[in-house]
Amino acid sequence: MTKLTILAAAAAAAFAGQAVAQESWTMTTTWPSSLELIETDKHFVDLANKLTQGELTIEFFEGGSLVPAGEVFGAVESGTVQAGADWPGYWAGRDAAFSALATTPSLFNAVDYANWIQQWGGAEIYNEIYGQFGMVYLPYGITNNESGFRTREPIRNLADLQGKRLRLSGLEQGKLLERLGGNQVSMAGGEIYQSLERGVIDGAEFSTPNVDWSGGFQQVTKYWATPGWHQSASVFGVMINKDSWDALSEETREKLQIAADATMMWSLAFTEKRATEAYAKFDEAVEINRYDDETLAKVQEMANEVIVEVACENPNSAKVYVSMLEYLDDYSQWRDASAPFNLGRTPNGPDVQAIKDCM
Repeated sequence: MTKLTILAAAAAAAFAGQAVAQESWTMTTTWPSSLELIETDKHFVDLANKLTQGELTIEFFEGGSLVPAGEVFGAVESGTVQAGADWPGYWAGRDAAFSALATTPSLFNAVDYANWIQQWGGAEIYNEIYGQFGMVYLPYGITNNESGFRTREPIRNLADLQGKRLRLSGLEQGKLLERLGGNQVSMAGGEIYQSLERGVIDGAEFSTPNVDWSGGFQQVTKYWATPGWHQSASVFGVMINKDSWDALSEETREKLQIAADATMMWSLAFTEKRATEAYAKFDEAVEINRYDDETLAKVQEMANEVIVEVACENPNSAKVYVSMLEYLDDYSQWRDASAPFNLGRTPNGPDVQAIKDCM
């Protein structure tokens, strides 16, 4: 074999290797372009494409453009699309554990989710639960606690909640609201505005102040009850079809993980800045009421009961909550010692042993 032939063969092999390494993914989301939640998805896709240039190209489509929002999970599971951005709580009907992977009532704040995911085993639990449906999951978005209820009449205490029909998302959240005297109404985010406008519901929660402002809720409500005890923080991320993930090189998978970790940090700062700006706008548009400490203590007490109840009904939920509560206990030693110069509060949450006893 001549030297020229050897070089030609080597070049052909290198070209073939590059062709195999290059992948093209279709990714969609549950969010329409009109809601700011989609900005976190866009940030991840942009960063991932930059980091994996020449290895992977992700083409991103806004929510509803390929499949309805509620069908994104199934589209990724079946491989119809390679990736789909989500809020895990939408899939609680598949497994109740998705609820706690998305948010908690009066428990985790944004820093708690970040700590737990990154260093206390949370990432492995996400992949264990999503893995049961043939997916890999990369958490890449965290927001701090949600706004709270936006209502047609003021809600200043638990007495004002009695009998109110409130749009509320979440398994534990619905159980908690009912114990507090309200009635959960489930509906898609796109239906909230008209339902408030027509008086179909008495109030609604949706997301952080900036997202709520983008939804126009200040136009159809007069009052805002804070804080959002129903969702003390929220997690967002991307579902990836396992076969598509496995087809990537180890180096490309690592770059996607780096993009997810970087986006997570960005998402918290971005949404807190935008929420601050939106709060100022709401302060001029509606009346803002804050629950007193006694009310919040009662909410915490009932939230603890609901968490134990839900955990004891589902082994996966129990596993998630035990891991979360063990993290809180472990971190509390340093967090409490460093108060008030620390990262949030150590909640007076449920007894982890009560959940372990029913596992």
